[in-house]
Amino acid sequence: MEKPKNRFKEMIINSLYYNKSHSISELSLLIGKSIPSTTKVLNELVQSQLIIEAGYAPSTGGRRQARYIINTEINRYMLAVAMDQHYVSAVLYNLANIEITPVIQRKNDPENTFEHLVEVIKEVISHRPEAKDHILGIGISMPGFVDNTLGINSSYEEGDSKLYNIEKEIEDIFEIPTYIENDSTAIAIAEQKFGKARDVSHALIINISWGVGLGIIVDNKLFRGYSGYAGEFSHIPLSDSNLLCSCGKRGCLEVEASLAAALRYAEERLLQGEKSKLAEYLDNDQLEDSASLIRAALNGDQLAISALSKSGYMLGKGIATLIHIMNPEKIILSGQGAEAGQFLMPQIQSAINEFCIPRISQKTSLEISELGSTAQRVGSACVVLEYSLSKLVNNN
Repeated sequence: MEKPKNRFKEMIINSLYYNKSHSISELSLLIGKSIPSTTKVLNELVQSQLIIEAGYAPSTGGRRQARYIINTEINRYMLAVAMDQHYVSAVLYNLANIEITPVIQRKNDPENTFEHLVEVIKEVISHRPEAKDHILGIGISMPGFVDNTLGINSSYEEGDSKLYNIEKEIEDIFEIPTYIENDSTAIAIAEQKFGKARDVSHALIINISWGVGLGIIVDNKLFRGYSGYAGEFSHIPLSDSNLLCSCGKRGCLEVEASLAAALRYAEERLLQGEKSKLAEYLDNDQLEDSASLIRAALNGDQLAISALSKSGYMLGKGIATLIHIMNPEKIILSGQGAEAGQFLMPQIQSAINEFCIPRISQKTSLEISELGSTAQRVGSACVVLEYSLSKLVNNN
């Protein structure tokens, strides 16, 4: 009997984490239990101090219902890490999904990525050393062929890189449960739980970064594919360029539709003598930073706008293909490139108009994420919460 009850407790905590507050009647509907049964389980959670009352719901004519929230004073945390090809960032979240440390970000190089990862995690913990023993887990989201069940990233060679067995390696160093997830999948989780994909049954979340990733939601569930690697959007062969992709093949969408592609195009134009504020970043070897390109575009720099628009058109061509295959209700531009959404959207829409059958595309809305560059870290924290619900309920 205890196991089913704990499961209902987990469902309540899960609902409150993603929705902030609920009344008893709302929780009753969500967990599929009667109001008396829900009240009994809720009272046990209140007694264990996992949840607390937080005011009353607006009146609907009768007695106002009490609302409940997770008690953030119990000091339980999630350490969220977001990795991409050039940066590692991390932060500590509490159970209200609020950052309680500064976001620590470090540029890394391929030879020392693992070492930089360890340094960033240590620095985050150093800001709240008293919290170390109360961290539920470390969630790491990263590019590559991530197997979240085995805890490995098979984009790296076993035995040659600590990043292959990254989950175990980090867990051994910090003695904190560690969980890994693909970066685009983590972003999709964040958008589904906190962003523009909430209450959307069929959605595609485009991770615009140094590559172009994809998270897929079908029938309200995350779709991973047979072997867990669904969403390799970057490598759809739509490019006519002869440039070699990071995967070793030619013709991949990534070489023309990513932030890396936009930066490369801008650099080429600068070398040809085009005038732009971006020239100072080239002189200082800082052009690889996508924030520089986006910031320049937001300040009206024509070369930066042109570079992003060019990538936007190719991205739209890929999205048109996805619309025909998946027929989604909504497509969301997310990840760090979402900040450039206003420059990408017109070109994406132009390509959709050109390549999509109107009867299909008109049923799909295209939106820019409000989570932006925080989405990956938020998704990493969600991964920790999902794995830690049982421990959270049983240890309080």
